[in-house]
Formats: sequence, C-alpha cells, structure tokens
Amino acid sequence: MSDNEKFLRLTVELTVEVLDVDALQAAALAEIRHPDAELTEEERAEQAELVTSDESGASALQWLIEPDHVLQLVDHIDEIEPREAVLGVEPSDGPSDEDEEEHEHV
Repeated sequence: MSDNEKFLRLTVELTVEVLDVDALQAAALAEIRHPDAELTEEERAEQAELVTSDESGASALQWLIEPDHVLQLVDHIDEIEPREAVLGVEPSDGPSDEDEEEHEHV
C-alpha cells in the first residue's frame, strides 16, 4: 500500500420486519431464475431450495440486496472507489431498544 492509499471499512446494520415471507421468497426465486443470475441449473435448484426452506426469509432477502446498493448511501460517490462488498443476512429477534430510539445518523 502506498502512502497515498486510504481505506475505510463501512459497517451497516439494518433490522427489517418481514411482512410477507411468501412474497419475499417469490421475489428471490424470480432473481434466481433470471438468466442474468449466471447460475447452472444445479446451482439454481440448490439456491431455490435454500430460499424455500428458510422460513425466516433471510436467504430470500440475501438474494434481493446487492452489497453495492450500500454505495447509494454515500453522497460523494465520485470521491471513493469501492474495493470489496460483503453482505450477510440472518434472523433477528426484532429491533433492539437502541434501534427504536435511533432513526437518524449515528
């Protein structure tokens, strides 16, 4: 790394309420079946099984969010160059007390 290179790691935690698991799964399955998904038939079947067997909706949601979408949260996007994006979705017990109090920037 040169003296001019600077990196920042952005961490975002978001809790969402799933209002309709079936609709969420259907949307994810449409993404999995889309030709642009670049999956083999075996991979499509495997991913579809993961989505439909996950009653929490986490596997489905993961298919519907692109890690690069987070970049839209940055006002001065021309000032940065994305280098790595990782996304994880897992079941939650709901918003923490802290989440309900904080709706603005932290």
